Amino acid sequence: MRLLRLGILSFMALSLLALLLAAGALAWQVAIQDRIVPGVAVAGLDLGGLTRQEAAAALSANHTELETTQYSFRDGERVWTATARELGLSVPVDELVERAYRVGHGERGLREQADAWFTGAEIPLSLQFNPSIARAFLRSLAAEIHIEQQDASLELAGGTVRKNPGRTGRVLDIEATMTALSQVLLSQDGQREIALRIHERPPRQWNIDEALSLIRAALSTPLHLVGTDRDGVLLRPWIISREQILAALEVTLRIDGDDRRYEVGLDLSALEGYLRTLSPALSTPAVDGRFDFDPGSGRLSALSSSSTGRKLNVEATMQRLEAALFDPVNRRLAMVFEPVTPRFHEGLTAADLGIRELVAEATTYYWGSWPNRRSNIALGAGKLNGIIIAPGEEFSFNDHLGDISPEAGYLEGSVILGGATVTGIGGGICQVSTTMYRAAFSGGYAITERNSHGYRVGYYEYANAGPGLDAAIWQPEIDLRFQNNSPYHLLIESSFLGAQDALQFRIYSTRHWTTAVESPIIREIVPAPEEKFVEAEDLYSGQIRQIDYAADGADVWVYRNIYDTAGALVKRDHTFTRYSPWQAVFEVAPGDPRLKVDEEGEGENGAVGSN
Repeated sequence: MRLLRLGILSFMALSLLALLLAAGALAWQVAIQDRIVPGVAVAGLDLGGLTRQEAAAALSANHTELETTQYSFRDGERVWTATARELGLSVPVDELVERAYRVGHGERGLREQADAWFTGAEIPLSLQFNPSIARAFLRSLAAEIHIEQQDASLELAGGTVRKNPGRTGRVLDIEATMTALSQVLLSQDGQREIALRIHERPPRQWNIDEALSLIRAALSTPLHLVGTDRDGVLLRPWIISREQILAALEVTLRIDGDDRRYEVGLDLSALEGYLRTLSPALSTPAVDGRFDFDPGSGRLSALSSSSTGRKLNVEATMQRLEAALFDPVNRRLAMVFEPVTPRFHEGLTAADLGIRELVAEATTYYWGSWPNRRSNIALGAGKLNGIIIAPGEEFSFNDHLGDISPEAGYLEGSVILGGATVTGIGGGICQVSTTMYRAAFSGGYAITERNSHGYRVGYYEYANAGPGLDAAIWQPEIDLRFQNNSPYHLLIESSFLGAQDALQFRIYSTRHWTTAVESPIIREIVPAPEEKFVEAEDLYSGQIRQIDYAADGADVWVYRNIYDTAGALVKRDHTFTRYSPWQAVFEVAPGDPRLKVDEEGEGENGAVGSN
């Protein structure tokens, strides 16, 4: 019975103890429901018994120094600083507090609480890094550090040339610097300086030194261009100054992909143009020989020797000049002359030229001409004697005759000017051109320019020649021209036959056709005006002097027929001339009763010529 009572009492005591323990445990759980379990610490900071807000405040206060730690960034002498927080590094307080709170508040709550109470629960410190904040900071540094690369260049200004060395480019490598920054921030090993990763790009030099050397050579000293005159005498040099060379320099930057190259050249067009203006004065034309043909032997004999000329070779001189401009030593160069070989020289034979026979001739007469007129005819005819005309070449009377001037030996004679016959230099030369024209016309050659006289001139109708085949010349506007439209050379010979008062031109070649010139067709004849008398103060009463001769006006056609060697007509053409009526003019002494005033005035018909 006693044992039973003792057993009941023991049971009741244990039950009461269990109730007390349960009540205590319940009270404990209620007490730590919103608090961190005792024994829980974060990085050595005991947070047990604190609410989450209290723990967050304690943890923030304890690690403020970590977030305000200064870090430095160096670029040579320049240094930038920023706190860990400014670089995106922070302590994740809320996350750590939440981790501390979860100890003992989960499924294994009592077990974890007991472990924390007896052995402690340590949560290591973790850091949070936001790379976007760090990149924003580094981008601000990059803007300060960045220097645009500038390649070296050449500059020509104010008569000088210099090299611009360019500038080294600098670029902050943000990603490489981010890697280094992350390692320092997250390692927390005490390092506080981060090396900036900067890429430097030195200026590219290209071929500037080579181009600069050429330019300096070109501008080193003036250039001397030397030459000789037609007789081989050394002339004073032409000096090309540094200023002229500088103006001609052209520096061009050629870009080919990533490659660049400076090309130094010269624009010598102005100098080339100057040389071309000098060329005629420095050049000597080749002189063709003059020849006489002997129909009997078929041989040519020289009347005057040919001579080799020379010509300034502007292109070769310019090439030599351009090379010398970049030579710092040899600054003196000679012009380049090339020989000009005469077309017709003593080594040629008549057979070489196709000159075999007489193919055309013409003779006119100058009966009654004054001595001056005869002298001019002889001089002019001699200048055309022995000339060779190549196939296809055009003959110009004025070019071969040369200037009609007193210096050339011509005398005064009668010339047609405007509406009158007056005294002028070279009277009689139109007889030479007329005779030459008739030879070319009768030879069947292509007449490319022929001008008639204003009226019918008696000299050209002597020996029943008839009108319509005269040719006036007046330098420099009016010329006589014909083309050698045959496949053979032709030789022009002239003879001044003083004893017969005759002038003759002969053309030797190979007969390529035959020609028949028909008699002139004369129509629309207009009688000459009545005589005219003009006053001459050097005459005395009763004297009279005729200065112009009456001639009827008319329209004249002269046809020629050209036949091939078989006798077939291949061409028929003609020349047309309209002659004005011309009045006889007499000079008389002052007071002569035949003088009268022309109240209507006098017109000019525009006729010219050397009569």
